[in-house]
Amino acid sequence: MAFLLRWLKRLGLAFLALLVILAIGRPIQIWIDGFYSGERAPYLQMPAPHAMSIRWHSKQSYPGQVFYGENINALNKFSTEKQATKEHEIRLSKLKPATKYYYRISRADKAIYQGRDYYFVTSPQPGQSRPVRLWITGDQGNANQIQADVRNAMLDWVKQHPLAGKKTYQPDLWITLGDNAYRSGTNDQFQKGFFEPYRNILINTPVWPGYGNHDDRRWAFFDIFTLPTKAESGGVPSATEHYYSFDYANVHVVMLDSQASNLDRDGDMARWLEKDLFTASRTANIEKGPQKWLLVISHHPPYTKGSHDSDSERDSRGRMVELRENIVPILEKYGADILFSGHSHMYERSELMNCYYGYSDSFNKSYIRQYGGKAHHYSKRAPVISSYNGTLYTVAGSSSNENQGPLNHPAMPYTSADAGSVIVDISGNSLKSYFINRRGKVIDQFTLVKGDKTGVATKSCK
Repeated sequence: MAFLLRWLKRLGLAFLALLVILAIGRPIQIWIDGFYSGERAPYLQMPAPHAMSIRWHSKQSYPGQVFYGENINALNKFSTEKQATKEHEIRLSKLKPATKYYYRISRADKAIYQGRDYYFVTSPQPGQSRPVRLWITGDQGNANQIQADVRNAMLDWVKQHPLAGKKTYQPDLWITLGDNAYRSGTNDQFQKGFFEPYRNILINTPVWPGYGNHDDRRWAFFDIFTLPTKAESGGVPSATEHYYSFDYANVHVVMLDSQASNLDRDGDMARWLEKDLFTASRTANIEKGPQKWLLVISHHPPYTKGSHDSDSERDSRGRMVELRENIVPILEKYGADILFSGHSHMYERSELMNCYYGYSDSFNKSYIRQYGGKAHHYSKRAPVISSYNGTLYTVAGSSSNENQGPLNHPAMPYTSADAGSVIVDISGNSLKSYFINRRGKVIDQFTLVKGDKTGVATKSCK
């Protein structure tokens, strides 16, 4: 008996020691996973009318230099880092709005990155009406053939379908819906699943990354990306990189954090969101105001029956339910046009609807403000931003994954299990959205027109 007690005591001590090792070891491993030791090509961050940030990573420490100018043969302006580092970041300022600049990255006056593909275009002034093309991907962080097919299909499609009035066929901005690096969001996984596959896009197209549950498994996301906290690119200051907004021409985009931030109706993010959308909706109603379009990004979808189930309070810790009940009413109150989300690895889309915050078995036709018909055409009346005049909900989380799911949510009649991504083209008072699958075929498309006298008008929820 005494031997058994001694054995159990030793076993208990060994188990306690193992718990201590795991408790200490995990934070250390998370800290280690935040580092990257190789080369990382340039990528563009926080575009603004008068500024642009350029980041890159090197094996050796050195103070980086960025030479830039409007003429590739006359890069006569430059900015130099004050200290030697491997994680490089230079913010260029006092730039012209809506202007193309070429850049060269150097070390001690020796060029490291240069050529005609190394350029950026600053943002237009807020409120300027001009053609805008956005590329939206969801859950694209798997370095696989699906990812490559989706990327290449987009590149081929935009070449074949230039946007009238736009000088280049390329997207102006790349917006992701989260899960940028599988499986755990480590810095190495970001390199393999994000920076290498999209290198040729990142060197000249600014990226606005959404924050997903796989990104949340490590802290590398916030070390890798430079995100606004003081409204550096427009909107209302959020004082956090977890959620923020930005302006691009007459488009206002809100980047929500549905993964780690409080989703309560009186939480910090909800209070900030109300201020931001209140400001955007007020200025939009002024003649030639800054924001005609209100787009919202969230990793978790409020409505889905794909690889995730928005009815389940166990799925994703109930964050889809909380988003639908607490955040969606704010979006509709201030006239959000489209909510784009990922997480569910397939494509789903609603009609123009509002006031629906319940489970799928409570949905009925009274929540639909307008059917798109065979042409998938929707319209809203003037003023261009009005409360409760309907929102479109889109799930597009299949940019590197093809999963199975029932796809039978009654609020999401347009669905596809195909892998793909979304192109959004905006010209004046018209927005067109295309879901392009990995084979380059448009599976779903719709048009939303703003300021139409015959369109949907304000109708508050009861």
